[in-house]
Amino acid sequence: MTMIILVFVICLFVFEWVRVDVVGIMMMVLLPLIGLISPKEAFVGLSSNAVCSIIAVIIIGAGLDKTGVMNKVAKPILALAGRSEAKIMLLVSGTVGVISSMMQNIGAAALFLPATQRISKRVGIPTSRILMPMGFCAIIGGTLTLVGASPTILLNDLMVLGGEKLEPFGLFTQTPIGVCLLLTALLYFLFLGRFILPNASGDAGKGASDVLIQEYQGVNSLVEMHVPESSGTTGLLDDLNIRPQFLVTVIGISSPATRTTNHVPHSYEGINAGDDIVVVGKKENIDRLAAEYSWEMKPALDTFSESLANTNAGMVEAVVSPRSELIGKTLNEVDFKEMFGLNPLVLFKDNRKYYSGLTNIRLSMGDTLLLQGPWEKFHILKNRPAPKSLMFASELEGEILRPQKAMLAVGWLALALFQIVVLKIQLSVALMSGALGMIITGVLTVDEAYQSVDWMTVFLLAGLIPLGIAFEKTGTAGFIAQTVLNLIGTPSPIVLLAVVGVMASFFTLVISNVGATVLLVPLCMNMAVMAGADPRMAALVVGISASNTFVLPTHQVNALIMRPGGYRTIDYTKAGAVMTVLFLVVELAVIYFFYGIS
Repeated sequence: MTMIILVFVICLFVFEWVRVDVVGIMMMVLLPLIGLISPKEAFVGLSSNAVCSIIAVIIIGAGLDKTGVMNKVAKPILALAGRSEAKIMLLVSGTVGVISSMMQNIGAAALFLPATQRISKRVGIPTSRILMPMGFCAIIGGTLTLVGASPTILLNDLMVLGGEKLEPFGLFTQTPIGVCLLLTALLYFLFLGRFILPNASGDAGKGASDVLIQEYQGVNSLVEMHVPESSGTTGLLDDLNIRPQFLVTVIGISSPATRTTNHVPHSYEGINAGDDIVVVGKKENIDRLAAEYSWEMKPALDTFSESLANTNAGMVEAVVSPRSELIGKTLNEVDFKEMFGLNPLVLFKDNRKYYSGLTNIRLSMGDTLLLQGPWEKFHILKNRPAPKSLMFASELEGEILRPQKAMLAVGWLALALFQIVVLKIQLSVALMSGALGMIITGVLTVDEAYQSVDWMTVFLLAGLIPLGIAFEKTGTAGFIAQTVLNLIGTPSPIVLLAVVGVMASFFTLVISNVGATVLLVPLCMNMAVMAGADPRMAALVVGISASNTFVLPTHQVNALIMRPGGYRTIDYTKAGAVMTVLFLVVELAVIYFFYGIS
């Protein structure tokens, strides 16, 4: 019956008849109904160490993101990688893999998830092209050291043969295997990523501005220009007639001479030699402006790369509300830029679009403005008490950050890690204390904490834990393992280790990696003795192969990135099948050549 349920679950994952979290809920209901587990065991996953740890670490990651800490993390990666998808993938995945060697892989992945999403959005790369390599490398990173993943942490306690403990493994005994596995994963995605990774955008999809660009006939990307010291035209914005003559809007002026940067320049302000400016408009109009005034166009945002990145600022369509104080007034009369900190780009009134002179036109109810500015300013405007000045025609991106709470956020993360590493407090308790600290000190509100948790991930994992319990409780796992070992007889040591690796890789897909390790280590060590092989090496292969779980979204990390990356089960199967084979081949090859097992 357990095997039938297992096949049923795999079919649900592969054919996607229902969503993956519904599969988890089905297991919590179905397994106790047919008597494979008790009702109490059916819901034990919701309070498990793994699920509670995921909830806590997601809240901690949200706190770090809310305070702008993840912007700081993303900045050096972008500085090194530029806009290259391959370089970004290698840097992000490699960094997470190395960090994962000393902390739980789910923690490393969850903490880098917000930064990865911001990086993907800023450079216009689909999130799915970065998150899966990052997730796989987070899992593999656990094989770099003995303390990188739960299965290998358990090994020294499980290595008992004939009532005697075997020689324990050192912290870096397995490091050659882990290093080769991590390099293999990076090379795999570097050369084959474009063929196996989907182009789903996940949560980092197109924003409102993408629709508005089409609606407003080519008001598109931002362009930064430099005003040369000698030949460039300078003067007041009003005198330069940039908007009337070229239908282009200046939305930023940075002056090295005065060391000031203005993101809402007024018409009475000037552009001087040596300044950097940012404009927005149609490409042909911007080209004409640069040629006319001898301004040098930059290939990408430079001075304004951080402040005007699409994760920090953008364009939004806003409608004058029925009781707005703007009705009957012009934008100049209310000093719109000073009041709201936003740049008006286009006015849509009486079925006409005004690109020039719009600040002198009296507004009426229902008039529509295309505005540009920091997302934070839009959210402040949206949260103003009634009556509302403007109503937004589309969902706002970004949020109001709390940079003043950044040190508190980092402090609570550090405290959680200190409890885990130094005080050896259980992972879920330590992480939840960090999450609670962020809520109590105002880094996040409790509602924001609830909203940050991906409940699909929670119910998926909580439902698979009872399936693992049924697999072990009914003896199904032990029966399969013993049958396989009986079939292979007494092969050569390297063939035995290959079989052990395959078995561990299979079991870790359907039961927890800890459960697979506890089950297989005693069996495989005894089989190794019978085959004349090293029982310690058999145990090591079980512990490392318990991280070879890429084909289904059943691992905590794979479940975590599923929704943000916009992945389907078939995406894991497509990318994970080859990764699973490569994992086993590289693992056995290193054992054969480096450890001398033949």
